[in-house]
Amino acid sequence: MTSHHVAATPETCRWGSFDAAYPPVVTIKSGETVVLECVSGGPDTLPPASSGLKIPPALSAIHASSLPRAGGHIITGPVAVEGALPGDMLEVHIDKIEFGADWGFCGFRPLAGTLPDDFTERFLTHITVDKERRVGTMPYGLELPLSPFFGVMGVAPRPGFGTISTVQPREHGGNLDNKELGEGATLFLPVHAPGGLFSAGDGHGVQGDGEVCINALEICLTGTFTLTLHKMKGSTPLLAYPRGETPTHYISMGMNEDLDVAMRQALRQMIAFICSRSNLSREEAYQFCSLAVDFRVTQTVNGEKGIHGMLKKGLLF
Repeated sequence: MTSHHVAATPETCRWGSFDAAYPPVVTIKSGETVVLECVSGGPDTLPPASSGLKIPPALSAIHASSLPRAGGHIITGPVAVEGALPGDMLEVHIDKIEFGADWGFCGFRPLAGTLPDDFTERFLTHITVDKERRVGTMPYGLELPLSPFFGVMGVAPRPGFGTISTVQPREHGGNLDNKELGEGATLFLPVHAPGGLFSAGDGHGVQGDGEVCINALEICLTGTFTLTLHKMKGSTPLLAYPRGETPTHYISMGMNEDLDVAMRQALRQMIAFICSRSNLSREEAYQFCSLAVDFRVTQTVNGEKGIHGMLKKGLLF
């Protein structure tokens, strides 16, 4: 199988924005694999020289460049898939995730996070990472088992949206911050622009559901992705909203500034998914969700908050 490699450079990265007008850094065929080197963090998040922690050269080069910065995340891409058109669906299988640094950071700033009125001073912690043992060590000695994933994975938004921030997750994916979408998982995204234009970034070493203080363990990661295009038949788009799949679960998603609305979105998406894959009526699917689907808070810090529904495989199909 053909594999492509995209290094993180000022020419292959965007800082804080998605746009359907961004030209692809590489174009691949459906079913091919692409390796995306991704870096994270601005100059104000780097560890001090006295720490002995190494700054990845790719991150230093991006900091030293004139890459326009719109806040948000450094993302690598976009990757175009030949033949992708609006209405199609892009299947993104996350084959492999590798650590790109021996440290990460987690912090918060005033007027942000889930409790902005309770924490009014900037606070930043650097966390050392043992890549072999896959653990992160807090400054106070606690070791956390790591479970890496990409906080941002998305296609280009609708062309009419123009340039949008990477901060808010939307129908194109983006800053989903869903910890279930790690190695071995699959993300399904609706295509809104020719080529699809997939990008990834915002590496997370570990995160709890909710991601309450703004950050997870922000870290440089390299991801191997297999991109498969599913063509629309007729005039009905194959997918309206991102959904996921792991070896053990099917995942629906909802995103809105109101967590109640996000919950209703995730529930409606799960009902529709169950009906599409079974003989259950909408009423029966709604009932089944109450009995057997777990709805979890994905994150509460991205403006558009997230809920995801988890349906265990084997219960219905």
